[in-house]
Amino acid sequence: MKLQFEYGQGLMEANLPDNTDVFIPGETVADPEIIPAEKLEEVTRQSILNPIDLEPISKQVKKGSKVTIIFPDRVKGGFQDNSHRKISIPIIIEECLKAGVEKKDIKLICSNGLHRKNRKEEIKNILGEKVFNDFYYTHQIVNHDSEDWDNLVDLGYNEYGDRVIMNKDVYESDLAVLIGHTLGNPYGGYSGGYKHSATGITHWKCIGAHHIPRVMHREDFTPVTKTSLMRQKFDQISQYMEDKMGKKFFCCDAVLDTYQRQIAVFSGYGESIQPLSWDEADKRTFIPWAEKKYDVVVFGMPQNFHYGNGHGTNPILIMQAIAANIIRHKRILSDNCVVICSTICNGYFHDEEFPSYREVYELFQKDYNNTLPDVEKYGEYLSNNKEYIDKYRFNYGYHPYHAFSMISCGHIAEKNCSAVYAVGAYEPGFARGMGMKTRATFEDALKDAKKYVGDNPNILALPKTFRTAGVHLMMKDEVL
Repeated sequence: MKLQFEYGQGLMEANLPDNTDVFIPGETVADPEIIPAEKLEEVTRQSILNPIDLEPISKQVKKGSKVTIIFPDRVKGGFQDNSHRKISIPIIIEECLKAGVEKKDIKLICSNGLHRKNRKEEIKNILGEKVFNDFYYTHQIVNHDSEDWDNLVDLGYNEYGDRVIMNKDVYESDLAVLIGHTLGNPYGGYSGGYKHSATGITHWKCIGAHHIPRVMHREDFTPVTKTSLMRQKFDQISQYMEDKMGKKFFCCDAVLDTYQRQIAVFSGYGESIQPLSWDEADKRTFIPWAEKKYDVVVFGMPQNFHYGNGHGTNPILIMQAIAANIIRHKRILSDNCVVICSTICNGYFHDEEFPSYREVYELFQKDYNNTLPDVEKYGEYLSNNKEYIDKYRFNYGYHPYHAFSMISCGHIAEKNCSAVYAVGAYEPGFARGMGMKTRATFEDALKDAKKYVGDNPNILALPKTFRTAGVHLMMKDEVL
């Protein structure tokens, strides 16, 4: 069987046994029906006008009210003309204006969290030209800045001992709207809902309560679940925000398909709409498909995906992306499974976009750091590095703490696999420095892997793994 897998800017061919099974999201098993394009606006409007367990916008605001609309960054959600952001935000603005809110009192905040700030053109692509032109040039569209203490509020510690620091504009607004996407995520099951607020408008010390080894390396994290400690912390932190604000977030979440199209829309109180949106999303995301456990899983990595250009060449992010697939698919993998992944791994960290990553990688190579979680101890030190903070704040770089959450994730691959092979690396030492084995071709890697999985392994191929929205595969008779 000849298959093509992502590899840098192109593809690499693999010759695999004819009994290899192949899964492609949205193709091998069809997604649920989407909302027809001509009905999208009406369905979204009806959801917003009839929120679940929350007063409608018309009863929450009036003239003089301050409104914040928090929308996700470029990492997820789609850029098509009828994306959820482009459909829902104009309706919410319209409802606010009809209720008497003045345009000058509406602020749109990109919830980039510790991700790099989104550039002007990226925000225009996210929001559409009309909303962008109406609000950008009056400085009413901004990126969240988790290091701008003039616009942060320290709410102290919640009852679970987690530090909660949040965006001041959101805290002080009379109505805070969260535009979310219910899309399968290895970090706590789904994006959107309270994950949005707990990560997108906070500070690294708040994110340091959940994106850490103590939470990510628990048995309830892999395989992915909706009841993990991480998920609980998202809820606890966001509801603590609501308690301190004296108001609930107005959530408007769309369940999305493989191509970021809306399957359903739910609006209202976060605690009430999360389970409803998850139930709908489960039909697409948690797929009972496999009839056997797989010993080898094969996929390929482009250079540019998810977190940005360099995700598929930056060695920390390569290992993180591999681990994310283990988290998603662990239910159908054997205990001694092997991953074989093509990556050009050419030493391109993209230091401008990921400023702290090279230093974190180099720290891992020395000073008794034997496993990936050992570098956690440097998190606070590097997160106070002014050069890295300035690059995050003013030069479109990822926050320095982001590297630590990613390297914590990478350890999950090491923890759950007999071996991880990087295939086709230009500079294989970078892959070896993360604990991967290196081979020139898929065929060479599969030959070597037989020492772990035997001569006749069950092989699962996952083309387009990082070009489509992921799913979470299960055994055919498995029930969530």
